Amino acid sequence: MLDNETTTPSPGVTFVMPVLNERDYLQHAVESVLSQQVDGDAELVLALGPSTDGTTELAQKLAEADDRIRLVDNPAADIPVGLNAAIRAGRHDTIVRVDAHSELSPGYAARALETLARTGAANVGGVMHAEGRTPFQKAAAWAYNSPIGLGGGAYHGGAREGEAESAYLGVMRRSVLDEVGLFDETVRRGEDWELNLRIRQAGHLVWFDPALSVTYWPRESWLRLARQFRATGAWRGELVRRYGRRNGLRFFAPPALLANLVVAALIGLLQLTGVLSGIPSLIACLVYLPLAAYAVLVIVMALTPGRGFRERLWTLAVLPTMHLAWGWGFLGGVLRGARGTVDASRLGTRNTPLP
Repeated sequence: MLDNETTTPSPGVTFVMPVLNERDYLQHAVESVLSQQVDGDAELVLALGPSTDGTTELAQKLAEADDRIRLVDNPAADIPVGLNAAIRAGRHDTIVRVDAHSELSPGYAARALETLARTGAANVGGVMHAEGRTPFQKAAAWAYNSPIGLGGGAYHGGAREGEAESAYLGVMRRSVLDEVGLFDETVRRGEDWELNLRIRQAGHLVWFDPALSVTYWPRESWLRLARQFRATGAWRGELVRRYGRRNGLRFFAPPALLANLVVAALIGLLQLTGVLSGIPSLIACLVYLPLAAYAVLVIVMALTPGRGFRERLWTLAVLPTMHLAWGWGFLGGVLRGARGTVDASRLGTRNTPLP
């Protein structure tokens, strides 16, 4: 039964999860939520997008088996729309965001609630620990967990507890969400960063606690990974258009790498055709140095011990794919806006913005 009505929050915990085509992951994600031990009442609200793989039927089956699970409709499939629908339908005053492609560690909710109370924060997040099953997914997970892969945000492996720019997923006070206006439904990706910016601008605290851990399962193929990162980069470019330098410097590294690659290709073509020669050509060769350093870094990362041969080979493709696809999307997002850009990585050739 779908429930899209707004409720008045009471003490307790509402877990909210947007869902689209996640049949292979949904049950494990739901089990990780329902096994959380918290004082007081708890519920899980699933925002169901238009799945085609049997996810909706599985969600309905799970809801029939456990009355803590409630369902709301998200026909547009947008993440912020689904999250807002689930939050509005939630009965409790603490909101815990969960993704269907993730699993909460034991004790996650209890620790987060203790941290909320101890720090007075409005939103608390922890570490996104990526894992994989296949050699490709393991390579992608390794890149996620490395500061080289995703730029060193605290939730990708930070060790020091403290005030943060944003929070992965997030355990949030419903009163603060209502105050700042919930998620911005015009932001299809990066919606968590944008929400946390408004939370901080309203004078509230966003907190990082490395004791909180969430297992995340990356995309299962190269093409889906590339699509995901292009869409994510495009929306970061859109956020730069909207908020300028409030975006951290690390977000500008991938487009700088791509721009360097394009300039190097043009200079190489001019050198090969003889248009550029002599001293100017030698000076122009300096453009190759950053790319050579990057190539060495990727190779060194691929040779990191303790991983299988196929996983190492995939690392040679995964890291540049993440960076260049993200950079390409970012430049497009900055120049023309993200517009209708969505993440098409969940449904093959069909568009879907869910994570």
